[in-house]
Amino acid sequence: MEKRKFEKLGVSPSLLGYGCMRFPVREDKTIDEEKAQALLDHAIENGVTYIDTAYPYHDQQSETFVGKALSKYDRDSYYLATKLPVWMVKETSDVRKYFEEQLRRLQTDHVDFYLLHALNKERWEDIKRLDMIREVEKLREEGKIKYIGFSFHDEYPVFEEILTYRDWDFCQIQLNYVDTVIQQGMKGYELTEKLGIPVVIMEPVKGGALAKLPSVMEDIFHEVSPERSVASWAFRYVAALPNVKVILSGMTERSQLEDNLQTFGNYKVMSPDEMEAVEKVTKIYRSRQKNECTACGYCMPCPFGVNIPGNFKLWNHGAIYEDLAGAKEKYQLMDASKRADMCQECGACEPQCPQFITIIEDLKRVALELG
Repeated sequence: MEKRKFEKLGVSPSLLGYGCMRFPVREDKTIDEEKAQALLDHAIENGVTYIDTAYPYHDQQSETFVGKALSKYDRDSYYLATKLPVWMVKETSDVRKYFEEQLRRLQTDHVDFYLLHALNKERWEDIKRLDMIREVEKLREEGKIKYIGFSFHDEYPVFEEILTYRDWDFCQIQLNYVDTVIQQGMKGYELTEKLGIPVVIMEPVKGGALAKLPSVMEDIFHEVSPERSVASWAFRYVAALPNVKVILSGMTERSQLEDNLQTFGNYKVMSPDEMEAVEKVTKIYRSRQKNECTACGYCMPCPFGVNIPGNFKLWNHGAIYEDLAGAKEKYQLMDASKRADMCQECGACEPQCPQFITIIEDLKRVALELG
């Protein structure tokens, strides 16, 4: 398993990190613990040492499951990352309250990598107003946290303000070969290099969208390296950036895990020809996609039952694969109560969207084009 050293911290976790927000689930949406345990076990057996969860993942089930799943392992054999639900903190004492709850869920006495979760301009102002960072620092002084960072979902000016505010141990950003000019983008990554702040990458495969592509795009990759999976190109693209120390993948199926173990267990730096292929695919992909939805689910649940990510998935898939007829057919097969035209324009979803998608207007377009 490829490892990257956090020079700033003196630790070397696996380059592949297990993201714990997309475990397999049962029909009732609870985590299928038997399957999820088997996936985590296989990942750890093959050298994955960075495990990333958060307070809200899987309707607040993820931390509890992860704590149970990891309890059989030596605590020093892996690095555990979780996140403070900043939006739930209403007074300074809530920082400790939620953190202590997380320790109980995770069945541990400390967290290795602790992040202020999903920061944007509004949440950053709340962090400063309530002095949350000082509270997190107190927890570190007590030996309950090792490294302090943040995950980010906003535009570059906000990222620059946050990144330069203090000497962070690390930060977590969304980056993939399609999304280099949204949120903090590649410009933000370059700032982390300049400041020497290590980076953890989320959404390297754009919520799975870059794991399977139209044949015209896949053929470009296969002409250069026919033996490599389509998903591996996305992982190797971000792995080529020297300040990237961990790349998260939310592996739901065994096949996804095996493919990633192959990519990171036999890691090879991208050649110039491979980088050129990525640029060609990126150009085609960007020209077709409708919006930036990664199906993260932060917009859910909709108060009126609309399946927002599901609608956008059909819409984007139909455009990218040039299959409007197929998208229309699948839209008609969707539960009518979950379709885009059921949106009541209440606005509850848009402030939660990390991609800053104009969800209400885009749902109108989905209803018009697919309905």
